[in-house]
Amino acid sequence: MDSLAPAPDSQKDALQRRYGATGVPLSGPWNEVIATMLDHRSVRGYKPDPVPPGTLETMIAAAQSAATSSNMQWTSVIATTDPAKKKVLAEIAGGQKHIEQCPLYLCWVADMNRHVTISAAEQVEFHTMPWLETFMVACIDVALAAQNAVVAAESLGLSTVYIGAMRNDPVRVAELFDLPKQSFVVFGLCVGYAAEKSVGEVKPRLSQAAILHHEKYDNSAAHAERLAHDEEMMRFSARHELQAGTWTQRVLNRLGPLKSMQGRERMRAALAKLGFEIR
Repeated sequence: MDSLAPAPDSQKDALQRRYGATGVPLSGPWNEVIATMLDHRSVRGYKPDPVPPGTLETMIAAAQSAATSSNMQWTSVIATTDPAKKKVLAEIAGGQKHIEQCPLYLCWVADMNRHVTISAAEQVEFHTMPWLETFMVACIDVALAAQNAVVAAESLGLSTVYIGAMRNDPVRVAELFDLPKQSFVVFGLCVGYAAEKSVGEVKPRLSQAAILHHEKYDNSAAHAERLAHDEEMMRFSARHELQAGTWTQRVLNRLGPLKSMQGRERMRAALAKLGFEIR
């Protein structure tokens, strides 16, 4: 892979797009895999063209190659191309039309039912199943698998966007797909070819100085780093005519009012309806 590495100026450009002109970190090893990852951006407009045959299976192979805690393999995936189902999912997600536009939509499931079935078949009680730690591990496994699939898709020239709004109404999503008890759609994923003018800029991230700590946690420069990132995001927002100009304002809008949770504040009750007992 190293023999296919882009030229050094491509590396610099990629880092500058991700961090802004003033936050570019020290350049290190580089190849096409890393270039693909740094070029990630969420796409919310899709052509109707189907993905090539075998693409889904390739993505799932990549997903199943992610780390899975103790090889428990908690992940299941439901793929849908059904317009009627995607219409319902778009409604659950607050009218996100790209769910209907994309040719392939994937629901990523924390599937604890698989293990419940093993418990029953082997007549062994799984005492660790109801605990929060086990549920967290299952959701983490799903996230790791999905991200592998995203990297695979983007390396093939496809675009993606995660849809966390499946958690707006996880019970309705479960009913739509006939999910068994103790299985839960953690998030969805749109996959397809980006429509013209739907591929925006790479969105800036906090500088590495703000998130990378050496030997101990040190947030002494956190305020200055946040202000610097706010300036970068303000420029980005102005270019794209976004209302929330700074990163700070985005955080305030998302975490301040309870209504921003879009029903997800009732998550514990929803999980109980899905058969989860989380201690």
